[in-house]
Amino acid sequence: MRKVLIIGCGGIGSFLIPLLDMTGLYKLDVYDPDIVEVKNITYQNFDSDSVGDNKVDSIARRFSCVTAHPYPILTAKQIKGYDLVVCCADNLVIRRTMYNSKVKWLDLRAQGRNSVLVSYEENPDLFNELTNGPEGSFSCQGDAWNGSSKGLHFMHVTAAGIGAEWIQRWFNDEDTFTNRMIAG
Repeated sequence: MRKVLIIGCGGIGSFLIPLLDMTGLYKLDVYDPDIVEVKNITYQNFDSDSVGDNKVDSIARRFSCVTAHPYPILTAKQIKGYDLVVCCADNLVIRRTMYNSKVKWLDLRAQGRNSVLVSYEENPDLFNELTNGPEGSFSCQGDAWNGSSKGLHFMHVTAAGIGAEWIQRWFNDEDTFTNRMIAG
């Protein structure tokens, strides 16, 4: 079994996990302290029965490869011991921790009409630039999203798909890429 840590199971992680689960190749430890809210239903892989539940508990009930951890990642020690660490969270602190560790990692991001994949194989000179910006919680939908279904973007699903493809290739020792940016 391929042992993978996934940090965050909201917009990106909630779509990445089912893709990896379908293969039967992965054991996923998923960390996310967030609760499913009504506003999440429109763009995350949850339904109305999950509202009020912890996101990882809801995901773990649906996918057998998941071990749920309804907690945040706070230290570098928590990300050790995995074949691969995948960040699907909107948290610069954990990205800095991950980028500066000796683990193999994949960073998946989406906001509005853009999505980005960056791997540990990227030029480390870029890491400072990739971990700069305002702290806080950001929606995969971007700053301009008003919460309506009409204004929804799906680049977070694109990030999950390209992330699943990268993960499959990487574990199969096939060619991968250090980064991808998709602008809609």
